[in-house]
Amino acid sequence: MATINGHYLSVAEETPEFAVDVTDQPVEKEVDVSDHVQRKLRNMSITGTVVEDAAKIERFLKTAVDQGEVVRYVGRTTFSGLITSFTPTRTYRNATGFDFSITIKEVRFASSSYVKDLPLPLKAQVAKIVNSGTKQKKSNKKSEKKTTTKKTAKATTTKKTSKKAKEQVQKVKFKPGSPWAD
Repeated sequence: MATINGHYLSVAEETPEFAVDVTDQPVEKEVDVSDHVQRKLRNMSITGTVVEDAAKIERFLKTAVDQGEVVRYVGRTTFSGLITSFTPTRTYRNATGFDFSITIKEVRFASSSYVKDLPLPLKAQVAKIVNSGTKQKKSNKKSEKKTTTKKTAKATTTKKTSKKAKEQVQKVKFKPGSPWAD
């Protein structure tokens, strides 16, 4: 006697299948080289007979297939998975029940990668920012002094360089409570 989620079955044969994928790479001479093996999901075929409570067990098996319910089979082999096929067969030998063939496939469920809180950013161990560069200020057209035509080109260039020398460097400031604030 075996059970699927507590429903008794008379199982005649269990056939577990253990398969793998092997990748082959062609080479110039001789045979291909196999360089990787990956396990496939396991399958198990079950054949047997149901005699008692046949209608109830058949109804359960049909709903388990239709709704994709994960079942646990316990017989000579213990196996959990989804029933991928259920084939009942009615013959003259079993008047009160039916013969059946079931295939169960192992399943794996992916877990969510959702994270409730992200970790704080890590600080790199580097020197503090002293000079973040200069910012160009917008010039006021009204406050600009008009240069007279008598001045030479040399005099106007010296005034522009002296303006740049007078600008002060501004440091970058972070909001208080920010992970980057010192």
